[in-house]
Amino acid sequence: MEIKENAELLRRLLAVMETDILPLTEKGVDEGNKVFGGALLRKSDLSLVMAQTNNETENPLWHGEVHLLKCFYEHPVSKQESTKDMIFLSTHEPCTMCMSAIAWAGFDNFFYFFSHQDSRDSFAIPHDLKMLKEVFGLEPGGYNHDNAFWRGRGIFDIMATLPDDKAQPLLDQAGRIRDRYTELSGLYQKSKDANAIPLN
Repeated sequence: MEIKENAELLRRLLAVMETDILPLTEKGVDEGNKVFGGALLRKSDLSLVMAQTNNETENPLWHGEVHLLKCFYEHPVSKQESTKDMIFLSTHEPCTMCMSAIAWAGFDNFFYFFSHQDSRDSFAIPHDLKMLKEVFGLEPGGYNHDNAFWRGRGIFDIMATLPDDKAQPLLDQAGRIRDRYTELSGLYQKSKDANAIPLN
């Protein structure tokens, strides 16, 4: 099923970030985890299947996206829902491990709010870009956003294609979300030296 990249989609993705992912992330940050999270939505009606957040204090591989997939496959809903019929929402542009996990799980898409550059510059977490450069020799944005596995899209890139009257309410909502993540990032940065995450 084709995903229509329009204001309705963005409104729903932002709502899921604000009402479903952020509360989980607030608890996760209190436990020493990073601010990354994700959600799965049905393509058919944009209803929520599941939301999750980073859980690296339990296992350094439990990035927001991978932890979401772990929880999905441990839940009975995974026997009833096909990944090809779902949208993958990531709060931050997925790292190389998470991009691969999204592909291995059979998703043909992902949408993200914050970019790799945001993760480095606004959240003081440079590992995504460093991994792309050091392991794959890629500059920022250098991976194929359209490939044989999935189509990856930034929410703000789609927003930029909308007329002003449709974009402005979304930008206002996005501003609230960005402000909350900035607060949570500050809390994480203050406490990160006390956790056991290898790349904190």
